[in-house]
Amino acid sequence: MRVIGLDLGSKRIGVALSNSDLTVATPYDVIQRADKVEKDHIAILNIAGEWEVNKIIVGLPISLDGTLGASAKSVTDEIEELKSVTDIPIETHDERFTTVTAEQILLRQNVKRDKKKSVVDKVAAAIILQGWIDSFNNSKDVRSGTIT
Repeated sequence: MRVIGLDLGSKRIGVALSNSDLTVATPYDVIQRADKVEKDHIAILNIAGEWEVNKIIVGLPISLDGTLGASAKSVTDEIEELKSVTDIPIETHDERFTTVTAEQILLRQNVKRDKKKSVVDKVAAAIILQGWIDSFNNSKDVRSGTIT
């Protein structure tokens, strides 16, 4: 099983991929937003098809107080549009602090400012996807009665 993770921004879409064992998320690509959302979805689905993904995980920007604001509404609206053009199951995962965490990681790795802008979105997507992978694997362990 392979899963793709998305960080849907207004200018760019960060893309991350899981390994087939669902243990590690890796930053993959950044899609520059096109003039039409349909083109963005084609780009996403081309990557999903190339990697034979079984599920799409989209970061949901939940407010600090746990509510869904305008950004979350925009993401959920886009998810509904994406669902209308694919049979791949789509889930959301809380993305609070992922961009900040991604920027901190890149800062610690001394990534230059101009390079950071081009990679921060895919690193954020990998953080979202890794969070989902960890939750998925932990819930699987709980269901099987094992504790890791």
